[in-house]
Parts: sequence; C-alpha cells; structure tokens
Amino acid sequence: MNTSIINDVLGALNILTLEYINAGLFKIIGNTPDWLNQVCHKKLISGMNISIPQEKFCFLKNFLIDAEEFWMNNSGKKLSSGLWTEIDRTGQEYQFEAYAIFVNNRKILLIELLEETYEDKQYLIQKGREYQLIYHQLLKDNQKKDVLLHCIMHDIAGQLSAINGCLSLLEFEKLTPKGKDYLEIGMQQCLKQEMLIKDILDIFSHEVILLENSHVDIQDTPNIVTCIQEVIEFLKPTFYLKNIQLELDKQIDMTIDWTVIGEKSRLDRVISNLVENAYRYSFQDSTVTISLQLDGEYVLVNVDDRGSGVPPEMVKNLFQKFSQGKDKSGKAGLGLYFCKITLERWGGSIGYLPRPEGGSRFWFRLPRRG
Repeated sequence: MNTSIINDVLGALNILTLEYINAGLFKIIGNTPDWLNQVCHKKLISGMNISIPQEKFCFLKNFLIDAEEFWMNNSGKKLSSGLWTEIDRTGQEYQFEAYAIFVNNRKILLIELLEETYEDKQYLIQKGREYQLIYHQLLKDNQKKDVLLHCIMHDIAGQLSAINGCLSLLEFEKLTPKGKDYLEIGMQQCLKQEMLIKDILDIFSHEVILLENSHVDIQDTPNIVTCIQEVIEFLKPTFYLKNIQLELDKQIDMTIDWTVIGEKSRLDRVISNLVENAYRYSFQDSTVTISLQLDGEYVLVNVDDRGSGVPPEMVKNLFQKFSQGKDKSGKAGLGLYFCKITLERWGGSIGYLPRPEGGSRFWFRLPRRG
C-alpha cells in the first residue's frame, strides 16, 4: 500500500496525521480530515505547519511532554492521551484521542475524532456503573440474609440448649420405663436439631466446603481461551470505571487446542476471582493482562496487574481459608482458597509471583485434555 492510499485512508477515518518537528510544532501529513478546519477556525492543508497548543488542542500540552520522552526512547508501541473534548465556533462538542507513535525514525502524532468509539466507551462505562450498583446491592442483600439466618439459628440454638438442660435434669428423676423411652426420644430429637442447625450454617457460610469433597468429571474439558474471553467480555464494563484495560495477550496461537481438564462454570469462577482480585489492587489507568502458554502436558495461565503487589509477609497465607488482602477489600477471604482447592481437584496448581516492574502475577496450571 503506497503512501497516498494510506493518507486517504487516515483522512477517511477522521484521523489527523502530524509529524513532530520541534517542541510544539508539527507538520500536517497527507489529507486533512473534515473536522480540522471546523475546530481550528482556519484553513489548514497538507504540508502546513501547526503549533500545539497555540493553534488548538490545549489539552495536549501536558501529553506532549510524555510524547517527547516516548519518541526519544524510540518505543515500538503507541502512547495514548486518553479522551478529551473540543468545542467549535458553533458550540458543537467533539471528542478526541491522540496517539504518539514512532515509524521509520519519524515521530508521528495521530489525532482521532471519536464518534461511534466514544459512544461505545460511554455505553460500557454506563453498563459498568449499572453492574457495580447491582453487585453492591446483591452483596447487601446477601449480608442481610446471612445476618437474619444467623440470628434465627442463634435463637433456635438457645432454645435447644434450654430444652437439653431440662431433659438432662429429667434423667435424675424417678421415671417409669415408658417415661425413660420418651426422654430418650426427646434427647435424640434435640441432637438431630443441633446437627441440622450446624449443617445450615455450614451451607450458607462456607460454600467451598462442598468443593473440598468434590470429584473431577474428566469428560468435561472446556476451552480455556473461550472461558477467558467470556470473563473479559463480562468484566470489561467494570474495568472501564477505573479506566483499567483488561486484555488477552495478543501473542496467543488460536490454532492450538486449548481444552483443559475441569468444569466450565467453576473454571469461569476461578478466572473471574483472579481478574476481580487484580481489579481491586490495580492503579487507575493501568492494564491487567491475561496470557497463557503450553507447559508440557499443562496449560499455564498468568494474570498480570500493575498494582501495589502483595506484601512479602502476606504471601505465605494468600491461598489459605479466610485470608484477606492488606486492606480487607475482599469478601470473606475465600476467593483464592476456592481457586486453590478447585484447581487441585483437577490436577492443577496455583501460585503468586511479584512482577519485577511492579504489580502482581497470579498464575495457575491445568492439565491439557489427554
């Protein structure tokens, strides 16, 4: 594809292409998009120089400081400015995003007019807020149910203790043989009621107890890439609230058979737990990346965040029951424990590594379909 066609394509996509000359001064390359003259209030054509922020785009003044450092390092990736709004002379608002890139030793600044992309992002942000409200409401409802349940069970247990005390005293009375039989029946019924209360509390308070006795159905072999993609799609709106990018590593070979031993719904929960954990401890405007690779007869999955990491003194207890993060922002300290016992039931393993560049890596390994 020649340069002329590329310029036409960029113009059609509402992208202004500028080449860096010196501090704040750029040269317009290729065709100018229709919005440029409307926003800048003057006729600008290809080949002309434009000064930022004197001409327009005052928002980019601070971004260009980072961009110049980016160009100086000859980075192969792009640097994004984030969204900002410009207003033309008629009062109409335009949403833009700029990118600094380095191509063939040329320092390029792209300014893109966002239309459908902006609306899509706003939609995701709105859905993220809605999901967060629903999530918090569910948490509150569950907490209310737990409190009510424990109150009821506590009251019943108190009454049973009183009944048991009375029945125990009756053992010292002179009872007829029939009376002793009735007493034995009453004490047995009290014992059953105490066991029932214990079972109810265990079921409502510790769902993971059921998993500790679960077995593996090796006929169920989900595609782990599909599971990860579905979790990313579901959680992306929530990540948009903190402007955190949630992405699947682009280097994954999709031609490989990524099926693993496990059960899909629980595998989804394992992935969700690790991704939500990364979200809670990630900084705003950072990225959470999920990658996977073949590891002999296993598939290795990494969930990397750019957060504050885990304090060394807490690492040894991360996967223990009722262990919580440093700010107690988890639920009941069962999330990572759930992941551990689930993966181990399937012949897998899980662990944590600090990232040298900062943040955390939670990894897990599962056997491939045999």
